[in-house]
Amino acid sequence: MTRDELLELAMKVYDETEVLELALAIDFATKRHEGQKRMSGEKYILHPLTVAAILIEWGMDVDTVIAGVLHDTVEDTDVTLQEIESLFGRDISFLVDGVTKVSRARSGMRDLGSYLPETKDNLTKLLIAVGEDVRVIIIKLADRLHNMQTLQYMPPDKQRKIARETIEVFAPLADRLNMGRVRVQLEELSFKYLMPKVFNETKVLMHSRLKKSQRKLDKVRREVNARLNAEKLVFQMDGRVKSIYSLFKKLDRVGDIDKIYDLIALRIIVDDISTAYLVLSVLHDMYSPLFDRIKDYVAKPKMNGYQSLHTTVQTPTGQIVEFQIRTREMHEYAERGLAASFHYNENKLTDAYRKGEIAALPADLAWIRELQEAAARAGEGKEFDSAKFRMTLFADRIFVNSPKGDIYDLPKGAFPLDYAYRIHSDLAARASGFKINGVMRPFDYQLQHGDTIEVLTNKSARPKPDWREVVATPHAREKLRQQLAREGGMLAQITGGVSSLFQHRKK
Repeated sequence: MTRDELLELAMKVYDETEVLELALAIDFATKRHEGQKRMSGEKYILHPLTVAAILIEWGMDVDTVIAGVLHDTVEDTDVTLQEIESLFGRDISFLVDGVTKVSRARSGMRDLGSYLPETKDNLTKLLIAVGEDVRVIIIKLADRLHNMQTLQYMPPDKQRKIARETIEVFAPLADRLNMGRVRVQLEELSFKYLMPKVFNETKVLMHSRLKKSQRKLDKVRREVNARLNAEKLVFQMDGRVKSIYSLFKKLDRVGDIDKIYDLIALRIIVDDISTAYLVLSVLHDMYSPLFDRIKDYVAKPKMNGYQSLHTTVQTPTGQIVEFQIRTREMHEYAERGLAASFHYNENKLTDAYRKGEIAALPADLAWIRELQEAAARAGEGKEFDSAKFRMTLFADRIFVNSPKGDIYDLPKGAFPLDYAYRIHSDLAARASGFKINGVMRPFDYQLQHGDTIEVLTNKSARPKPDWREVVATPHAREKLRQQLAREGGMLAQITGGVSSLFQHRKK
């Protein structure tokens, strides 16, 4: 993203005065970052310009875009906040300050996913930074997205560290802001660096299955298209392919790709809610609905504000297809979330907004109010419940380490045997014990974020039936079931052989 390309993009969105102000910020940042290079060898200024372009694409106000251009100047050059305020105003200075606080808070945290007690001061800074103005979060998400897109230039250990922080902290943040497209991009890029082998295996599995189902799905699409046109309904229909990381997580839960019916979903976008429900009734008239898979997220939105009608149907040929039906407004919010729900160009943020007096916040984003209240308490030196904040915000996955430093993604509630089976079923079968962070732990120990696991083995060890109580993932359960079946068959053969020997001796 060059200066001219960014300004050309901005001209499509902002007025002439705003574009001139953006040009001034670009020239200012270019001069201050002069001589600095990224790990790729490119001029450093290309990074903040790309961050600004991402913010324009998300529909943010010009102040946020300018802050995106300037977001690294205070941290990486000799620019002061006072200088930014005098040139670009208090609002932009406030945003740059918030982004700088987040960066400094992060650098002082050993593990953002677990918030160790000694990181409390840094967490306080983080809360204050993101709580006082939610646009700070959005700038940081744009910054992190571009950093992940260029992560190949970093050393492998840095790649894993940044990817882990991204999938533990920034992807869940995007999810809580209902920025679905951003969450998927961050998860996909993180998954690729954290678990490259599993990422490639899942990708190959997905593509092989997509080839088989695409032709059948095209037939369904044509049938639905014809029927909705016959009903004289105004609509737009496209397909949504499940992300590779989402497929990986679902395989972890259900164990078999044949049980995953939403690998490809058909999405129908309409003008209003009444048409959405009408389309739902038409689909149920055409095909047999699976009643336990009908979800009305319009009447009862998800916690992050996501709204859509979901239904899964079975065609006369036995094909199972998921449909998502929503209005254009719901679709825009599902894709861009908070960035779509605030119209910064028309409603500039006020001091009242920064203090948490936000009448305009949707009810489903009430957690932002809680974040702002926590930031206010932290700013006054009062106590706040960091555990509650963490549980409210972050996802239901944990990341554990092998003794060599390899990272493995498991669901919360997983046990050491789940980790062992993830590595190799033969290793798990010979497990005699586990060292977690250098300390012996029982088989029923529930793994935590950041645990380093060493599997102790014994050649004479065998899988046991009571292990069924200490495995949580479908993959581990299935491998254990196969092993126990083999052990049972071998035992039967041995027992049968001994019995035959006794019979022979009696004769």
